[in-house]
Amino acid sequence: MLNDQELLRYSRQILLQHVDIEGQLRLKNSRVLIVGLGGLGAPVALYLAAAGVGELHLADFDSVDLTNLQRQIIHDTASVGMSKVDSAMARLSALNPQIQLLPRRTALDEDSLAAAVAAVDLVLDCSDNFTTRESVNAACVAAGKPLVSGAAIRLEGQLSVFDPRRPESPCYHCLYGHGSEAELTCSEAGVLGPLVGLVGSLQALEALKLLAGFGEPLVGRLLLIDALGTRFRELRVKRDPGCSVCGSHHG
Repeated sequence: MLNDQELLRYSRQILLQHVDIEGQLRLKNSRVLIVGLGGLGAPVALYLAAAGVGELHLADFDSVDLTNLQRQIIHDTASVGMSKVDSAMARLSALNPQIQLLPRRTALDEDSLAAAVAAVDLVLDCSDNFTTRESVNAACVAAGKPLVSGAAIRLEGQLSVFDPRRPESPCYHCLYGHGSEAELTCSEAGVLGPLVGLVGSLQALEALKLLAGFGEPLVGRLLLIDALGTRFRELRVKRDPGCSVCGSHHG
């Protein structure tokens, strides 16, 4: 059940007929893995903690750098040099002491990633490289766990939801294959802070919808964000029956 403090803290979203007490209880009983506590992971973690998601598993092996602070709003100047996980935990604990935080401060290999995914109900990929995204996707497909995937570079963002529980859902590999040969990072190409904030906020929104059980998740759809012109475009994405990760011959 929800105690009096929780009823008061979450009252504004409990008022929504799509959430109500039942949806709030679902959030309280949910466990979520956030991979990466940078530009995307910062708003994701803050909004999920604020919304009352009961257990957040925080995975990042990096430390806070001064160049992060322009966009990674969960960290502050005093956090520079700290583990991103420790910095995020301090902020999230102050924001909502009623939730559980589980740290994962080392890089996830295949076995530890599989265990991390198996321990939760939903995964948010907030990483900044293709290799990690591919590994997280494969682990989610294997475990049958929904994945909310976001990306942002320069002035462009992308967002989609991959849900292996739905037979029609593609996976990340269906969409991107083996990736591009020249993969850029924010440190090479640059990125605007509010853009990663926007993509991360939308990731948090999709996660709350999936966990509380309302609305239409972004499954089979890819949302493209053009920050320069403030334009949103949506593409339909179909499952690839021959996909080497989620194809029928792998099921």
